[in-house]
Amino acid sequence: MLGGAGILVGVAAGPAQAAEVSYATRCVPPAASGLDPVEGTTKVEITAPATARVGDEVTVVWKFTQAASKNPDLIDLPANSVQPSGTLKAAGAQTADLAMQGPRENPAIPKGGAMVLSDMKGTLKLTTPGEVTLTPDAYSINAFSTDTKCAPTQTVGPAATIEVTGSPTTPSSTPTTTPSTTPSTTPTTTPSTTPSTQPTGSSSASPSDSGQTDFTGKEVSVPYACKTPIGDKNATSPVQIDAKKNGGSFDLTVQFKKSVMDSPADIPADSVKPSMEVALGGSDKGTVHVEGPTNSQAIKSGDPIEIPDLTGTYKPGASGQSTLSPGVLTIKALGTTTTCTPTKSEVSLTLDTTQQAGGASGGDTSGSSGSSSGGTSSSGGLAQTGAYDHGTLRALGLVAGTVILLGGAIFTFMPHRRTR
Repeated sequence: MLGGAGILVGVAAGPAQAAEVSYATRCVPPAASGLDPVEGTTKVEITAPATARVGDEVTVVWKFTQAASKNPDLIDLPANSVQPSGTLKAAGAQTADLAMQGPRENPAIPKGGAMVLSDMKGTLKLTTPGEVTLTPDAYSINAFSTDTKCAPTQTVGPAATIEVTGSPTTPSSTPTTTPSTTPSTTPTTTPSTTPSTQPTGSSSASPSDSGQTDFTGKEVSVPYACKTPIGDKNATSPVQIDAKKNGGSFDLTVQFKKSVMDSPADIPADSVKPSMEVALGGSDKGTVHVEGPTNSQAIKSGDPIEIPDLTGTYKPGASGQSTLSPGVLTIKALGTTTTCTPTKSEVSLTLDTTQQAGGASGGDTSGSSGSSSGGTSSSGGLAQTGAYDHGTLRALGLVAGTVILLGGAIFTFMPHRRTR
């Protein structure tokens, strides 16, 4: 009986062993962040079976006991915003690069706090008897579609060894290594679906409209060039401008439609604020400021992000036919600002207007009680809005293996229109 028990023990993988290794590391943030590489020390604990047989598929766990650096004194990192992945090298009786990945799970990390990265896992199918050593190698830290690359700057010693027994497998069964989980990559910028540019109703208003007060604009596809905290992004969104006559002025509603983007992380309630400068043309000049409410509920990772209706009041500054086109879009979130400027302007709505005192034309609305803004550029293009400077970029960049929250950049790429 005792002999049989010994045989059974020999067939199954042996008990797990854990060993720690420490190595000098250099972490390189994305070039767009403007931040310098950081030198630090990574401490890793590798857990794997002490013994196994040829043909076994073993699970290996990579645990960070110390990241290469702390979160810099720039901005707090939200919970569940950082995901590690890396490579573990198998050597000795069997050579392979084992893909490792951890879930996007981390506590909120304050400015200056120690980095906390989730445990990474991978699987290795054993093919050859003998000693197989496991050594941690390069790893990446991903958040909001950006990666910080960290690599050893010295020779790293093995962190674990598996004693493999049995007969070698045939060439036809040469194994491949697979990550324990399917890598989830937060999308960078996914263009929205091409919208129909046919008007959903009348796109103009005239004095002969027999008392008409509601005017529906044409849905237009707007290509945006966005200044995000980590660099330039391009995106296209369908936008529609509607108006409702209110005395001599017009109440405007700007709608984003037909596009969806899922949130790459948990977003707290009351933290996202969108706005736009609607561009005026034709008889009138300037811009009209419209804005939407902040998100009333928290947005969970993986849930759709919605751009609400943006509203404001247009007080005409000229008599005649005035055109309204989607203009500069600004997203403010968690203390950050992202600005998106149309690279091509297309009229969504044309209105017959009568000049009002303090109206938009001429670029001076300081005496207006409405929401119109007359900020025209000297070149006749769209007015630039939103705060974006080098300091903000650095505060939103990546440093020492830490991803800084990208603010509202992601919300402009794939806005979602609720079904009415």
